[in-house]
Amino acid sequence: TPAETRATLKAIKDGTADIVIGTHRLLAKDVQFKNLGLLIIDEEQRFGVGQKERLKHLKRSVDVLSMTATPIPRTLQMSLLGVRDLSIIETPPRDRYAIATHIVPYDHEILAHAIHEELSRGGQIFVVHNRIESIYRLAKTMQDLVPEAEFRVAHGQLPKVELETVMLDFVEGRADVLVTTTIIENGLDIPMANTIIINRADGFGLAQLYQLRGRVGRSTRRAYAYLVVPPVDTLTPIAKQRLRAIQEFSDLGSGFRLAAMDLEIRGAGSLLGERQHGQIAAVGFEMYARLLEEAVHELKGEEFRTGPRAQVSLGVDLQVPVDYVEDPLQRLMVSKRLASANTIAQLEALQNELRDRYGPLPAAVDELFAVATLRQAAESIGVLGIERQGDRLAFRLGERTPIRTHELATMLGERPEWSLTPPDRWMVTPGERPVAELISCARDVLDALPLEADDSAGGGMLV
Repeated sequence: TPAETRATLKAIKDGTADIVIGTHRLLAKDVQFKNLGLLIIDEEQRFGVGQKERLKHLKRSVDVLSMTATPIPRTLQMSLLGVRDLSIIETPPRDRYAIATHIVPYDHEILAHAIHEELSRGGQIFVVHNRIESIYRLAKTMQDLVPEAEFRVAHGQLPKVELETVMLDFVEGRADVLVTTTIIENGLDIPMANTIIINRADGFGLAQLYQLRGRVGRSTRRAYAYLVVPPVDTLTPIAKQRLRAIQEFSDLGSGFRLAAMDLEIRGAGSLLGERQHGQIAAVGFEMYARLLEEAVHELKGEEFRTGPRAQVSLGVDLQVPVDYVEDPLQRLMVSKRLASANTIAQLEALQNELRDRYGPLPAAVDELFAVATLRQAAESIGVLGIERQGDRLAFRLGERTPIRTHELATMLGERPEWSLTPPDRWMVTPGERPVAELISCARDVLDALPLEADDSAGGGMLV
């Protein structure tokens, strides 16, 4: 009521309310916080650009935790670039099954069979039809197909009392089938509803389909989702991509992978403008991502390496083992973080995270970290690459690699396994060795190189 609203607004303003739980109403201009410290946003994908801009103006230093199963492409892209930190929870509740997802044509026999199958095991059914003007006609058609079922219709234009009655009838089991619009997309947890039929699924976004499908399968029963579409040859290429993705990623906890697919299909959008999606290739994405990442590191006061990365190629296939990190997307993210780490501290943090999530590091992962450490050591002194060539290691030196040339001849005489191959190769012959020993040998060579104490000293550069 208005009086309750005024009392709540007063408690927010004078600080007597410690925690406020609300809808979009909290974004109104008459809501003033005394000392806002933490903002938690559930179902982040439901907030538009204007609303998120309003959140920024609540307080500059507020900590924000956004939660969503399906982040919009721009939000996901900001997380991947480091503008936001990202945590992923992929472990489903116990005894849950993946939702069997079927793409079917609009066929009365198929739909009647789906409803009969669910009714035969005492369950309930959602039928999603997102057009209010024809929803009652569809409900009548379905009622004629399955006359023994009890039907209800729900949509956002119903009076509040009537909508509440309809929903309570369904939740409490007095109705078998709920024909509804997308108002059920979020927040419903009805364990007995384990079949959903989505009419004209080609007209929904990928995140919407995932959220709608998530209304079923919330118990220990196998759940079914039927995506009803027109003839395949009438679908747009993007609609086909979306439907293939939602069918492929039917495992529990696959929301992040679906969001990544959505990002690939729709593009990342405008970071500062109001567009939530856009064509990545049209804006020079690699340069944009690089500049943005550099700006983020600069604002955080973190080191950011702008020069070329050293290439370390030891002639063996080094990768995260499948039996250590099973999920392919997680393996990809680990590899990406290894490749982009700029400091030893970042590598140590990643090592600790892997031990915490997956257990002790196997030898293959230890070697990956050893290679990453070797690469950082090479970059720190201007070595551009380390490559295995037969039984030799070739160190490719940059134009500004600070070698003290007056010590070079002495070292070449003392170490017959070292040689210089103009114009820019330093060759070492360690012989045939295991990978771990090769990495150790390469690091010993880097440590032994006669370097200038200050590379700004000039002179003595090997070119």
